[in-house]
Amino acid sequence: MLIVLVGTVLLRIAGRKTISQMTLAETVIMIAIGSLLIQPVSGHNIWTTFLVGGILVGTLLVMELIQIKSDSFEKMITGKAKVVIENGTLNEKNLRKLRLSVDQLEMKLRQISVSKISDIKWATLEPNVQLGFELKEDAQPVTKKDFEDFKQAMINLIPSHSQLTHINEILNLINKQYEAENQEDIFAEIQNKAHKNAPPKHLQ
Repeated sequence: MLIVLVGTVLLRIAGRKTISQMTLAETVIMIAIGSLLIQPVSGHNIWTTFLVGGILVGTLLVMELIQIKSDSFEKMITGKAKVVIENGTLNEKNLRKLRLSVDQLEMKLRQISVSKISDIKWATLEPNVQLGFELKEDAQPVTKKDFEDFKQAMINLIPSHSQLTHINEILNLINKQYEAENQEDIFAEIQNKAHKNAPPKHLQ
């Protein structure tokens, strides 16, 4: 009971991050604390164990404070984000450095509800292995303001019969374009069990 109580306090002091949000240094210290807390069960001194655990957590807190003060120390310990997609194109150089395959990248994109690589303006792999991204303007979701502006424009526009015909033709072209673009959907690749456009062999 004492091990569980002290262990909970130590981990609470260390922070609330999940494993997926931790940096390498934080992960190492958390694993060390987990291994350390089981030592008293094997017959080692329980108070020495708690003392060492406290030292490990203190070390983690000091490292985090130094990272706030020093950008170079932060870069050395935590690392920096890497660009993996730029203007809808894969950054193969950084993918190789990160040892990240296209399939793994697409898995991360699907988890954040992005269906096409070509829709992405920028995507970065952060030090905590989370994916940051920015969609291109034409792929960004419509905001309430956009919709209200569009609705007001449609209210102000009273088209003639010929204008309606022209609008329908434009809508049909847009629909065909959408269907063509939809073929590269990375969700569809799962259903079809194949890439529409095969990625480079060294990144598969």
